[in-house]
Amino acid sequence: MELFLAQPRGFCAGVTRAIETVNFALEKFGSPVYIRHSIVHNQHVIDEFKKKGAIFVETLQDVPKGSRVIFSAHGISPAVRKEAEARNLKVVDATCPLVSKVHLEAIRYAKQGYSIILVGHKGHVEVEGTAGEAPDQTIIMESKDELAGLKVIDPAKVIVLTQTTLSIDDTQEIIGALKKKFPQLIEPPKGDICDATQNRQDAVKYLAEFCDLVLVVGDPSSSNSNQLKEVASKKGIEAYLIKDSSDIDSEWLNGVTAVGVTASASTPEYLIDQVVVFLQKQGAQQIKEVQRRKENAEFPLPSEITKTNY
Repeated sequence: MELFLAQPRGFCAGVTRAIETVNFALEKFGSPVYIRHSIVHNQHVIDEFKKKGAIFVETLQDVPKGSRVIFSAHGISPAVRKEAEARNLKVVDATCPLVSKVHLEAIRYAKQGYSIILVGHKGHVEVEGTAGEAPDQTIIMESKDELAGLKVIDPAKVIVLTQTTLSIDDTQEIIGALKKKFPQLIEPPKGDICDATQNRQDAVKYLAEFCDLVLVVGDPSSSNSNQLKEVASKKGIEAYLIKDSSDIDSEWLNGVTAVGVTASASTPEYLIDQVVVFLQKQGAQQIKEVQRRKENAEFPLPSEITKTNY
């Protein structure tokens, strides 16, 4: 059985920045450091930070007044930011710069009186944060099936934005349908789906050309993890989303001659290494890295971390 490792895989620049932010905050300020929501969607990462003294909360009401809080990579709404100010919290904002870009687009077009159609998963923390920039002008849309009942104030002033971790294929299908309903629909100058998300999806598509099975290492709560599995499945390849090597069923490997392994943008490399070791014990040989695209993006740490006195 041959083993192919997708490249790029695992941590993207935004996740790396968020994780380094927490590590630096713990080192600089000591524990406890409060984190609103999962810093990234991976339980292994969360558990490691808990051991170091991080405390995860879903609401700022659980953060003592005057304490230090880190906002996750997924972004937050203005309402949450105002609540932090009211509670006199010391904020470290680890929002991914690409998510911040979408927020700025929402603000810009809302000021111009546009209706904003936000394509994404309802209830997802990133979508809630973006929608919070202009809640009265934003409509969240998950599928083109919702198109029939979609109403806006002015059909000539509509813009579409997207959650950054979606499948570009599914997104383009929805946007295509929106264009038919709103011929003057505006898309952002550059697609909102981040390059890292797209790169990992493209790598999975390539794996599917010669693998019988694709294993996606990632957390079930992670949107981009689920999207990677979907991309493989749509190529007609058996695909499974696993949290770590303990989730692998050896029966999946029966009759498999080539297995591909990838990981979501919030998955640490050591979990991939453990999967490789497991597969080697199951007879995997000829391990090959399959590189589709190089990534060299880096994001600076939040200014709150680099300030001398904060």
